[in-house]
Amino acid sequence: MYEPKNFERLLGIDGFSDIILRNHFTLYEGYVSNVNKLLEFFKTAEKGTPVWNELRRRFGWEWNGMRLHEFYFGSLVKNGNPIDPKSALAKKINEDFGSFEAFEKDFKATGAMRGIGWAILVYDTGAKKLLNVWSNEHDAGHLAGTTILLPLDVFEHAFALDYGLKRADYINAFWNAIDWNIVSTRFGGK
Repeated sequence: MYEPKNFERLLGIDGFSDIILRNHFTLYEGYVSNVNKLLEFFKTAEKGTPVWNELRRRFGWEWNGMRLHEFYFGSLVKNGNPIDPKSALAKKINEDFGSFEAFEKDFKATGAMRGIGWAILVYDTGAKKLLNVWSNEHDAGHLAGTTILLPLDVFEHAFALDYGLKRADYINAFWNAIDWNIVSTRFGGK
């Protein structure tokens, strides 16, 4: 069984109200609970039935909802943590995007697109290239063979209570709270 991770260390972080964070934590805990319920269901349910088939399809939504939120919350820290310009990740960002500023502009523009979903910095392990991608749903739009480095949740539950329709302000608050040490660790020295 999966246990929800505790992200209460983020309470009081600049740019995020405690109310929206607690609501968001509860939503995340729901994904963990649903993953566990589905895993239990699959143990005893008759395989191949319409219900089994549809819940098997639903599993990816719940699983990715759980994991993407863990990456998202795990990427944040109070007062942010700037990227080490000498790190392997910073060097790779400069190589693949031309500069850190160009990467930031592209990432924020991806997150600011109309619609709900995720803006995600991924590493293509095959081509050894960093990409900013859009994932419309938890279980759709992920590129096979990539490693998630930095996800930005742009479903309304992540920002609307604090920012209304001002998604760009939320994205800036997120950007200022990134723990680049964690993101760099996810990249490693790839």
